[in-house]
Amino acid sequence: MLETCLVTGGAGFIGVNFVRQWIAGETAPLVNVDALTYAGHLVSLADVESHPHYAFVHAGVENLEAMRHVFRTHKPRFVVHFAAESHVDRSIDEPKEFVMTNVVGTFRLLEAAKEYFETLTEEEKKRFRFLHVSTDEVYGSLGPTGKFKETAPYLPSSPYSASKAAGDHFVRVYHHTFGLPVLLTNCSNNYGPYQFPEKLIPLMIVSALEGKPLPVYGDGMQVRDWLYVEDHCRAIRMVLHKGTIGETYHIGGNTEKPNIEVVHLICDLLEKYRPEIKHKPVRSLITHVRDRPGHDRRYAMDTTKIETELGWKPQESFESGMNKTLLWYLDHPDWVQTVRQKM
Repeated sequence: MLETCLVTGGAGFIGVNFVRQWIAGETAPLVNVDALTYAGHLVSLADVESHPHYAFVHAGVENLEAMRHVFRTHKPRFVVHFAAESHVDRSIDEPKEFVMTNVVGTFRLLEAAKEYFETLTEEEKKRFRFLHVSTDEVYGSLGPTGKFKETAPYLPSSPYSASKAAGDHFVRVYHHTFGLPVLLTNCSNNYGPYQFPEKLIPLMIVSALEGKPLPVYGDGMQVRDWLYVEDHCRAIRMVLHKGTIGETYHIGGNTEKPNIEVVHLICDLLEKYRPEIKHKPVRSLITHVRDRPGHDRRYAMDTTKIETELGWKPQESFESGMNKTLLWYLDHPDWVQTVRQKM
């Protein structure tokens, strides 16, 4: 009977947290497929790599033959598709890589999954699931009020969000046209341990510790709904086990904050936990820089569906999650130093 969970992008930020949570809380084996680009780090999984239920395959999702081989060899029951280029600034500088991974890679993974699915018995087909992890950015920018529902129209405004939107559409097509049992999740901004330090929260922590400027785009009043990564991973596992085939579920932290408020909190927490920090007040390091092109002003996710239908709610408040996050980075300077070598 099929049991294995196949994870793509399991050496990236959210993928690492999902892999670690799965190994700790599930009995089924997990296979991690990752291309190990600049944001993928096996050092984040060093303490699970020898676990009897864990296996790693070095491959990119755009490699169709490699994906076919993974399906044939490991015979998964679940696929959780994290693998993606995800940094908006990089997508503006180099859109091609985002098209190759997020669009072509998703398409080829779907092709391999469809071919594999067609070889399964009827009972195995009933148990198979393909879960595609997407983002709130596919919907574009919100006004000052309201939240994105699962029925919101797609209005991407960066090469990154356009590439993720295209991937979402392909996933739905493979369900409606070919009968592949898919699930989709769109999440808000994740934060927490193991996040590559080019993203806002770890960048601010690491830069402040080194006394470097803390760059904030424009006026810093861009609003994001912040989701602690372990809450996100718990939600994905719940959707995987209990979600309705063909449905989309929004996952958010219900903690909207302007970017500048997030940076202020980081500065204050650093002074609390590192009173000996050389550069005080830490807020004096904040430097407003030119806003990036097409910067969406506000995102917020309506999580009513996943809360009412599946019973999921975030366990962390923004304050508790930020405390855990900052303390993790303070406790893991070697990890930070190792992964920054790939920046």
